[in-house]
Amino acid sequence: MHRILIVEDEARIASFVAKGLTSAGFDPHTAATGPEAVVALANDRFDLMILDLGLPGMDGYQVLERVRSSGDRMPVIILTARSSVEDTVTGLSSGAQDYMAKPFRVEELVARVRLRLPEPEAPTTESTGRGGDVELPEALEHEGVRLDLRLRRAWVDDAPVELSAREFTLAEVLLEHPRQVLSRDQLLDLVWESTAVTSSNVVDVYIRYLRNKLGADRIVTVRGAGYRLATAEELARG
Repeated sequence: MHRILIVEDEARIASFVAKGLTSAGFDPHTAATGPEAVVALANDRFDLMILDLGLPGMDGYQVLERVRSSGDRMPVIILTARSSVEDTVTGLSSGAQDYMAKPFRVEELVARVRLRLPEPEAPTTESTGRGGDVELPEALEHEGVRLDLRLRRAWVDDAPVELSAREFTLAEVLLEHPRQVLSRDQLLDLVWESTAVTSSNVVDVYIRYLRNKLGADRIVTVRGAGYRLATAEELARG
């Protein structure tokens, strides 16, 4: 069973991640501070580390530097509220294999953990809750919209577009189901599942935000049913 070290100072998030990993067949352990993580790494062996950046005592970059300077090539996934392109590039350049911004979906985190582990011992067919197995593509594309899932960056007709973490997740879900009409309830479940949001009005608000950035004609409202992406023919008609 693969041993995972979760370095996270917020107990609620650490518990949430640990429960998800346990359900997926992993053996999670937690550290709440940078120094605690360093001690854990010195005294035990882990197959992968999930690392927050804003840690007490020693930040995530310092922990990562300790790991890499010791010659340890253990996969590291940064999980942080810092979602800018600069932070993402810095994290990956510092030796992390992956970078995820909060808020996040535990199913996606588990999938990324599996992708970073050679010959994973956990089951490989568990659903992500988004209509498929846990294997995730590196990018998604649909009629001029492209999402880089690793760097969490977006382009429309090759022009970069700045999306918030929630807007990116909403766009990702829509591009994963390019020909499917997704109801407000489905989008609430897929995009906001790790929070306590209960009103479908938030979906309409974020659809409006996304239309402003991707183009109003790229997301179609299907009256009484929900939303879907526009087809090439619909975009051509303008």
